[in-house]
This record gives sequence, structure tokens and C-alpha cells, in this order.
Amino acid sequence: MQDDGGYGVAAGELKQFIERFERLEAEKKEIADQQKEVMAEAKGRGYDTKVMRKVIALRKREPDDIAEEEAVLEMYKSALGMG
Repeated sequence: MQDDGGYGVAAGELKQFIERFERLEAEKKEIADQQKEVMAEAKGRGYDTKVMRKVIALRKREPDDIAEEEAVLEMYKSALGMG
């Protein structure tokens, strides 16, 4: 290990970590671009992408959590005369 200002730094290992992270960032950007393309295609076919994103978020959650949130939402709406 090379001593750099009191910190032990292995330059080769550090470079590997940084390069791995950079590759993952590039992959993440590529995936995000592909997700945008999917949404653009869906929008072009007439789907509401805002609602689709909500459905995707709901699918990630537990059914009990969703039911509890919807029950509270209905209670609040009722209290405000909205439904």
C-alpha cells in the first residue's frame, strides 16, 4: 500500500472501485433511457403514463399497506365532503 498523507491507499484497488462504480452509473443511465422509451411508447399508444407510474409504485408495496392508505384517504375525503 502506498501511504498518502497518513491514509493507506492502494491506488490499483481504489481505481477498480471507482471504475466499477462508473460502469454501474453508465448502466443505470442506459436503463433509465430504456424506461423513458417504454413510457414514450405507451404514451404514443394512448396510455396515461402518470397513472401507469402510480400503478408501478403500488405494485411494489404490500397489499395491506395499500388498503390501509386507501381507507384513510376515503375517511379524509369523507370528512371534507369530497366523496
